[in-house]
Amino acid sequence: MQSLRIGEYTVAYPLIQGGMGVRISGGSLAGHVARCGGVGLVAAAGIAMNSPLYKGNNYMQADPAALKEELRKAYEIAPNGVIGVNLMVALSDFEALVAASLEGGAKVIVCGAGLPMTLPELTASAPQVAIVPIVSSVRAAQLIAKKWWKGYGRLPDAVVVEDPDTAGGHLGEKLENIGTGDYDHYGTIRGIKEFFVVEYGKEVPVIAAGGIWDREDLLHALAQGADGVQMASRFVATEECDADENFKRAYIDCRKEDIGLIMSPAGLPGRAIVLNRDDIVAHDRTHGIACSTGCLKKCTYKESGERFCIVRALDRAQRGDVETGLVFCGTNAWKADRIGTVREIFDELFAEKEAEMAA
Repeated sequence: MQSLRIGEYTVAYPLIQGGMGVRISGGSLAGHVARCGGVGLVAAAGIAMNSPLYKGNNYMQADPAALKEELRKAYEIAPNGVIGVNLMVALSDFEALVAASLEGGAKVIVCGAGLPMTLPELTASAPQVAIVPIVSSVRAAQLIAKKWWKGYGRLPDAVVVEDPDTAGGHLGEKLENIGTGDYDHYGTIRGIKEFFVVEYGKEVPVIAAGGIWDREDLLHALAQGADGVQMASRFVATEECDADENFKRAYIDCRKEDIGLIMSPAGLPGRAIVLNRDDIVAHDRTHGIACSTGCLKKCTYKESGERFCIVRALDRAQRGDVETGLVFCGTNAWKADRIGTVREIFDELFAEKEAEMAA
């Protein structure tokens, strides 16, 4: 089991901690993952929520400042770690958050929820920062690579390939195409690796995301051609995760059949614990919750009041209200059986590699 190199940075273990928005993966989780030898990511989406910097009417000002503060916290935990940011292209302040990521010292920027076509331009002042798109198809990887190469003479430093049939949170696939059995996750990974070799003569690391829970899943991903894995849900039930204890308990208490799909007001399907789906919608209607952040470029709740305010639903859950809050998760969240530590997860996943390194 090899280390993982992304751009100028190498981590001991081939693992990226997935970004979980609205303060599920903040400075604490990202810092501890980086300290253990993986890539730790602060999720930028909704990072102003539940921050002392947010006063209720200054979301766009508080958001980048809160992101830099979480990066600072992460580096306090892992001063020499590889710490980065997960960004949604769909965010209204995407460009400002990229700038804040650079100012905060992010070494890696991972982008999903849209194709980050302008990311090389936005990071041109910091070429040492690795830029990594999240895709679910060979076609999407090709579009990004060709645009970046033609416009900026740059290729992705790695590509994360997300399996929409298993991943949590917002998914980059149409609702009707999820769960049909047609998606070939590792075929997509191998196809993207082949594309970069054939088209550009370069070995670009390709990371498997979605459905990775234990050592068996990790070894399977590597055997199928992935250069590493991205894991998010597995890190929720840890002491270091930035979410409230009730959020973590929601994973431990849920059953496999409690996990399903919702349509986000962002226009994307998402995977979550869906037992309280009606309560999420009823809360916003009962309390007359209006859009006060404008956090998404396109949002049906902002535009017409359809569905619910997603940033507030996620914020309520992060604070511990799992009855009216939205708890995003992957298909394997039901496997969580206790609150452990990040260190214990690394020990389970990489015990043999650690023994080799110590010998």
